[in-house]
Formats: sequence, C-alpha cells, structure tokens
Amino acid sequence: MLPFTFRALEELELGPAWQAVFEEKWPHYKTWFLREGEAARPSYATSVRMLRAHMPELVPAYERVVELAGGGDLAARMLSLYKPPPYLAACSQGVWTRDGSSPLLVRNYDYAPSRFEGVVWSTNLCKRVIGMSDCLWGLLDGMNEDGLGVSLTFGGRRVLGDGFGIPIVMRYLLETCSTVEETRAALVRLPYSLSHNLTVVDASGEVVTAYLSPDREPIFRSFPVATNHQGIVEWPEQAKATRTIEREQTVIALLEDPAVDADAFTESFLRAPLFSTSYANGFGTLYTAAYRPALGDMRLIWPTRVWELGFDRFEAGEHTEVLAEPTFATSAG
Repeated sequence: MLPFTFRALEELELGPAWQAVFEEKWPHYKTWFLREGEAARPSYATSVRMLRAHMPELVPAYERVVELAGGGDLAARMLSLYKPPPYLAACSQGVWTRDGSSPLLVRNYDYAPSRFEGVVWSTNLCKRVIGMSDCLWGLLDGMNEDGLGVSLTFGGRRVLGDGFGIPIVMRYLLETCSTVEETRAALVRLPYSLSHNLTVVDASGEVVTAYLSPDREPIFRSFPVATNHQGIVEWPEQAKATRTIEREQTVIALLEDPAVDADAFTESFLRAPLFSTSYANGFGTLYTAAYRPALGDMRLIWPTRVWELGFDRFEAGEHTEVLAEPTFATSAG
C-alpha cells in the first residue's frame, strides 16, 4: 500500500508557498536534471535566450520563480525546462461534448508516485489558471479563466530534440491562449524535446488533439481522445506495456455509446483498462481529473474521494490517497 498526499495551494502571485514547495522538491529535481551529467544540459544563457524567443510572455514569471529559488545557475537552467532529461508516462484522456452540456475534459495521469509532485495550483501569472503541477511551475493538465482546458499524454515515440519540456508548454498555453484556434497557432511555432499528445477544448466546445514531436510539424486532429500513440504505433514495446490501443478504443466506445452519460464516462476512468495499478512499473493511475473549463470547475477523483475545486471556490488543503498495489503481476495501464 502506497499512501500519497495531494495538496491544493492558491498563490495568485507566486511567493512563500511556491518557495516552500521548491525547497521540498528541489533535491529530487536536481538529481533528475543532472542524471546525464551537467554538460548534457543547456547553459543558463541558452535556456534564457530560448525562453525569451519562444515564450516571452512567461519571462517575468520565470524571473520570479528563479528569484524565489535563490537565483542559482542550476535551478535557473532547470526551471527554464529547455532540453530537460526525458520522462515517460502513460495517461488517457477524452472530451465529452454530447447532450448540449458544458464540455468535459477527463483524464487519468499514470506515472511513478516517487516522481510526482501532487500539487494543484491556483495562480494568476498572466491569467487565472488552475492545474496539476509538474517541474515546479509547469503543468500536466489545467484550465484558465477564459474556458480553455488542456491535458497531456506521452506520445509514444523515442525521438528526442532541442526544445522545451511539455510542462512549460502547458503552462504557456494556459497563460496566453483563450481558444483552440489560438492554441493551435502557438503549438505550430514551439520546439519540443519529446513527443506528447495534447487534447484541447475551449468554451465553445471546439476540440483538437495535437500530436507534438521534436522532428516533425504538429499534427492536429479533430479527435477528442488521446492515449500514448500518434495515430499509429511507433514504439510497439511501449504500446504493449501501456495498452495504449486498448485504452484509446475504450474511451472512443464510451463517447459513442448512447447509453453512457457524462457521469458514467467519468466513472469509467476509475476502472480498468483506463485505471492502472502498475505503480511499481511507473504507470499506475495517480489521479483522475475532470474539468469543465467553460464553468471554471474541476474535480480531482480517487476511489475514496472527490475533491471539487474552481475559480469561484478553491479549497486549499490536502488529501492522502492510499494507492493499492496489485497482489499479482499486471500490465501497465
């Protein structure tokens, strides 16, 4: 049994609360950042130059977090998230737009508990944003005050490149974009370090899934589902281990089934094959998030609790979830 504590923190202008999280998590991130040697990571000058060139709107917030982190060279390089070490996750996500209801983005985040922050932040760097933190000020999923919702999955390709880690891309999109159209325009011009899939929905109900890679232009599909491949399987071993095809087909079937409503769609993410207990392999489901970005509401869902958060009501606090390991070998979800 693996107890894990999730936290919800609100700090509209990052300050002491963020600094405390940084001090707690920095030893882990320093080890991760240096795992291939310091020379493998870009210099501070290169990192800042790339951030200014591609995400200038984030530079004031970046300077703020570097200051809060103590102004050190290594932390400043890591916090730029330019050419970080690679990281793999699984994850499933889908957007419900039927029945005339407000668009609903549901996702499972499947990853190793030991490498997960578990912090939901409510901030106002450029816009009001609520989302699940990663790499200290990046995001895994989230929504903004304009009704835009975004979630990521790993893209299932081995290729690496000279670009940004996806958590800072997620932060950038939610801080600067209001619609799917604006998000597409931003994604076309950004460079990426690893392949990821982003599913995006805006307040009008428009949906797009973007297949992002370091070595080719983004591929956009008007498709409300993403798991861990980009249309076709390019890494068969990873696809088999994470059951990406089975999970994608499951979400599609749920969206197409007339007997399934929005609540049943969400609840399905708490069951196999979408829900995984493969924590030892680094692909166990850590949380389910259900966003209604147009309403400014979200829910974090576990088997034992539903935590409701939103721009009009943000309940700072914490929840400890016991992640149950399987008693027998199982493939990752």
